[in-house]
Amino acid sequence: MTNPQTTPWTSPIKQRLRAGKTVIGLTITTASADVAAAAARLGFDFLWIEMEHSPITLETLRNMILAMRGLPAIPVARVPVNELWQAKRVLDAGAMGVVFPFVSTPELARRAVSACKYPPAGRRGSGAGLATSVWPDAPNFYDQSDENVAVIAMIEEALAVDNIDAIAATPGIDALFLGTSDLSFSLGLRGGQDHPQLQEAIDKVLAAGQRHGVAVGRPAHTAADIREYTRQGFRMFQSQTDLGLIAAGARELLGPLGPRH
Repeated sequence: MTNPQTTPWTSPIKQRLRAGKTVIGLTITTASADVAAAAARLGFDFLWIEMEHSPITLETLRNMILAMRGLPAIPVARVPVNELWQAKRVLDAGAMGVVFPFVSTPELARRAVSACKYPPAGRRGSGAGLATSVWPDAPNFYDQSDENVAVIAMIEEALAVDNIDAIAATPGIDALFLGTSDLSFSLGLRGGQDHPQLQEAIDKVLAAGQRHGVAVGRPAHTAADIREYTRQGFRMFQSQTDLGLIAAGARELLGPLGPRH
């Protein structure tokens, strides 16, 4: 049997991204440890636990991570704001990746990285708490956490697109993730997804990621979307929500039976 103290644990999503492979996450918006545990078995690489646009609290996140322990998908939390204390708390609860919203300048990119690294590389505090008990390689927690926590920068403002090369060049940023809806609003397009101006911005972000060797991600709700975006060069995908999968499953089951109400 392999000795976990001599074989360092490696984050499966960071390992796949470094190898040029894709990672797919399911968005969790339901404040339920049962949902997280069930979803973590479905084949997704990670669960995108949504704390910006859902009622999921820190306590619920903690219970979700406990319920996911030892299951294939790893927990990644999107925090509401890019602040040290927000990242510190989800990491101490055991999150293995943090999605930071509105990373629109290189200074904000550096702030995100710093929040996820222990000194001297960053400013993360040492009271890890639960994280040390759910981490796969607990005896080497501090070094392993610095190496394996995924730092994901949301690109969702026109200013971020203007600064994209400097953001992508920031050491410690593991992925640039396009928030295509907010980016559309920032460009004055009111959320529209088909405008050439939005596509131009998306192309610019993708090109910067490729220049700097940083994975670029985007929302993708169907297998066809994932295949097409992979062909274009995207490597990280936020797929449907948990509630979206319930709705899709219900339609698949009930559709052939005709209208019910």
